Amino acid sequence: MSELKRDKIINIAVIAHVDAGKSTLVDAFLKQSGVFRDNEEVVDQVMDSDDIERERGITIYSKNCSVLHDDYKINIVDTPGHADFSSEVERIMKTVDTVILLVDSSEGPMPQTRFVLKKSLEQGLKPILLINKIDKKDARIDEVVDEVYELFMNLNASDEQLDFPILYGIARQGIVVYDPKDAADINIGDDNRKLKHTPEGLGGLNIAPLFETIVKQCDPYPDLTKKPLQMQISSLGYDDYIGRLGIGRVTRGVIKAGEQVAVAKSDGEVKSAKIGQVFIYRGLKRVAVPEAQCGDIVVVSGISDISIGETICDPDNVQPMSNIEIEEPTMSMNFIVNKSPFAGHVGKYVTSRHIRERLNKELEVNVGLKVEETETTDSFKVSGRGELHLSILIENMRREGYELAVSKPEVIYRKGEDGRKLEPIEEVVVTLPAQYSGTVISKLNLRKGMMVQMSEENGYNRIEYHVPTRGLLGYRSEFINDTHGEGSMEKRFLKFDDYKGEIEGRTNGVAIAMENGTATPYAISNISERVMMFIDPGTEVYEGMIVGMNSRSEDMEVNPCKAKKATNMRAAGNDEAIKLSPSRHFTLEEALEFIEDDELVEVTPDDIRLRKKLLKELERRRAGH
Repeated sequence: MSELKRDKIINIAVIAHVDAGKSTLVDAFLKQSGVFRDNEEVVDQVMDSDDIERERGITIYSKNCSVLHDDYKINIVDTPGHADFSSEVERIMKTVDTVILLVDSSEGPMPQTRFVLKKSLEQGLKPILLINKIDKKDARIDEVVDEVYELFMNLNASDEQLDFPILYGIARQGIVVYDPKDAADINIGDDNRKLKHTPEGLGGLNIAPLFETIVKQCDPYPDLTKKPLQMQISSLGYDDYIGRLGIGRVTRGVIKAGEQVAVAKSDGEVKSAKIGQVFIYRGLKRVAVPEAQCGDIVVVSGISDISIGETICDPDNVQPMSNIEIEEPTMSMNFIVNKSPFAGHVGKYVTSRHIRERLNKELEVNVGLKVEETETTDSFKVSGRGELHLSILIENMRREGYELAVSKPEVIYRKGEDGRKLEPIEEVVVTLPAQYSGTVISKLNLRKGMMVQMSEENGYNRIEYHVPTRGLLGYRSEFINDTHGEGSMEKRFLKFDDYKGEIEGRTNGVAIAMENGTATPYAISNISERVMMFIDPGTEVYEGMIVGMNSRSEDMEVNPCKAKKATNMRAAGNDEAIKLSPSRHFTLEEALEFIEDDELVEVTPDDIRLRKKLLKELERRRAGH
């Protein structure tokens, strides 16, 4: 493939709320622009390459790819939609020419839509609106368009930004149209699924209108190749063979492999460095090139300490670009060396040295993260942008063979200018059947939430709240129970505000194993009369491990390993008549939400266990727990 003519590069970002179809739209871009060979097997959400991204159906890390359309090279950045990964979104806005704002035709704009749109408008970008999933039975296209206009006005969009083009689509089928009526008569049944993403699309429709709109909306990047080099690092990568990678857009000049450059650091210092390799994107592939020109998104190696916001310049013309502000963490937890009786049984990496090295490696690419040493050598304070941000890191470590114990997440407080205590507040939007609203409203009020607005439609209520982050810890599973699984809850960080006072924590005590051993059906049957069990018969337990939740508020010592005594009437092993209720099993997030200050989550490659910090009852009594 010959290198493109200089003046035809356009960079776009796809922004939206979680599940609006960002990654699916990028699939359609790639498939309909001929990136894949005819015989190549292509997975859906091809950009979500991380295992956890695939399992959860979310995008965690923004990624780049490029497509060719006529003689344009269009670089596409697929951005995360979760608020916890907002540090990824902010930086991307500086490297793109426009954004495609994807909004679900029935849900309308959600809190996260607001966040990513605000960032793009602040950069002066002119978005393209794409109403997706117009084939939904409950689509309300006109209303959603009105809601988006309202959102733009609330965010102080300029007149130029308010004059955005509107397209309609079914990303899953690779269809974008100028008018919803054009797709109305298509039968999108199972018989047609096999036709999706063909170059001519379904029923002769494809995503060509989107390509046409992008080209019309954006001028290609101007030719600044004769100017001195300037490139700001907006993202980081890591390669096991060539080390740390800096990713960003070349704003002017040409960047060449092997050349000497000056790096303007964020503290004002200027360092000399040598570029290793230079890569650009062709399709999904990262391709090494001798040089890359301005306008393109490039990846450079060779500068081991390169960081976000730093500018690579011509040594004779050092002009740093304005710093990129990365929002501060709002939540922290301690990562502790696992010292339970089962430590080291399954994990490969169990020492503090292993954990420290892994956290330092994460800092290479995860800029929203902060790691601090604590007073003890076996514990690290890790701060991030929310529970999901931190739990994804823990889940990755677990899969890589690490063992560790994790403390209850704590919010990070700040001091106001006048010395007042400030805490993080989240904007929460819940959508739920009207009959469950009373319960949810009273629970959010107890958690110091303030209702902002409430509306009702088709038997569903949509309620907006501002709630302290503290108040939302441990609430998600309660919310699912209270709405019988029919409610949805979306949240995003809003601001730091005055401390809202004490919030009551978990009201139930726990059942704690009093000895090491194997749980028996007989013992669990007896205990479960007043305890919701977290373990099944045959589970190995140890003293101090949490095996269930007490129906009362106090903690209770139990022996889940007790065997039935043999009598002259029947044998000890005769347990056929015992019928047990299903036990509750925790995901990592649920476990982190459940625990209290005197408890830990023990994380290993095979198990997630809950335990007391102090395993022996005497130690807990002395400590007053």
